[in-house]
Amino acid sequence: MPIRLDSQAANFEAEFVALLGSKRESSQEVGDIVATIIAEVRKRGDDAVVDYTNTFDKAGVTAQTLRFTEEEIERGAARVTPEVVGALQFAHDRIRAHHEKQKPQDHIYQDHLGVTLGNRWTAVEAVGIYVPGGLASYPSSVLMNAVPAKVAGVERIAMVVPTPNGQLSSSILAAAKIAGVTEIYRTGGAQAVAALAYGTATIKPVDKIVGPGNAFVAAAKRQVFGQVGIDMIAGPSEVLVIADGSANPAWVAADLIAQTEHGAGARSILITTEKGLASAVIAEVARQLALLPKEAIAREGWDNYGAVITVPSLDEAVILANRIASEHVELAIDDPQSLVARIRNAGAIFLGHHTPEAIGDYVGGSNHVLPTAGSARFASGLGVLDFMKRTSILGCDPSSLSALAEAAVILSEVEALDGHGRSISIRLNH
Repeated sequence: MPIRLDSQAANFEAEFVALLGSKRESSQEVGDIVATIIAEVRKRGDDAVVDYTNTFDKAGVTAQTLRFTEEEIERGAARVTPEVVGALQFAHDRIRAHHEKQKPQDHIYQDHLGVTLGNRWTAVEAVGIYVPGGLASYPSSVLMNAVPAKVAGVERIAMVVPTPNGQLSSSILAAAKIAGVTEIYRTGGAQAVAALAYGTATIKPVDKIVGPGNAFVAAAKRQVFGQVGIDMIAGPSEVLVIADGSANPAWVAADLIAQTEHGAGARSILITTEKGLASAVIAEVARQLALLPKEAIAREGWDNYGAVITVPSLDEAVILANRIASEHVELAIDDPQSLVARIRNAGAIFLGHHTPEAIGDYVGGSNHVLPTAGSARFASGLGVLDFMKRTSILGCDPSSLSALAEAAVILSEVEALDGHGRSISIRLNH
């Protein structure tokens, strides 16, 4: 059964803090294992990637077969039904249309002293996309990572995806084809991240790595950060539903289950002003779980990580939501706009009874790669800006340099950097 908390109870604060601090990730030894894998890939290149891939995935790959050929991508994509291709194309077009609106504009201007200032935006040259392909296969993740990179203008996109027992869902290849990704490798885990970061004979290094993965992938991304950029350290998926008496308990239960069926520590939390709704949702979750093909996985997540919290008002629900800082926040109330501006910490907010989080996973248009484990306090979901760099522009003529020089030279003297000051003053003398 999920944890049940009442914000009016005397011990609520301690129990809520314990809930926030509960760990849903893997053991500390993961980092050590990943460090060894990365070191081996740096040392042995393709041989290490192949060895680890065959050990973990039984993939039967060689250095020569790590990369999918164009013919293999075409054949795989061709096996997908027209209905699935249509759905992927529909999702692609909506994701692209939304992310096109995120493209920044260069801004160059002259201030009152005649100094030229501004910013210029350029795309990252090469990006690596990690796509899960183990216990689950997510073609939607291909689109969510590749489309904003394409919109940003990234020239090279290298995709890595595990192929356990040599198998890969054809829908992954179909999504890659639709998104315009042609460089795809049969490898996953920490070895794939290391290969993207440091390069091998077969896999050229990239500048940034994005995409979700398991604990080993997350640890690898953390360890290669600095050598390359990363989007975020993705943890187990999570949803927070804020509901009042207007909510349908069956709908709320379905949304909670939709998260727990991810497994691997996924968490679902309900905060409601109605104790009756809380009980009804718990009962409805139990009923719906019995109907789910992945019942065991979803039930484990609900029983081990689920929580139902009752509060006296929606105002208090907002306060708790901002402390939780969930990846997904659903506002299952009649007037979601009354709360949306007050939710400061959330990866994505879903408005009203007819916006299940799963719509955002697939075809809403917004990105489903979102901050988890409370990182929505300081991080955002994946977008076009994650694939772009902002370069500052500064320009002086003799007049504007003269206007700035005195203060700059004084500051250089304060910092005992005389060479800085001289590089300014020498131009004034000239």
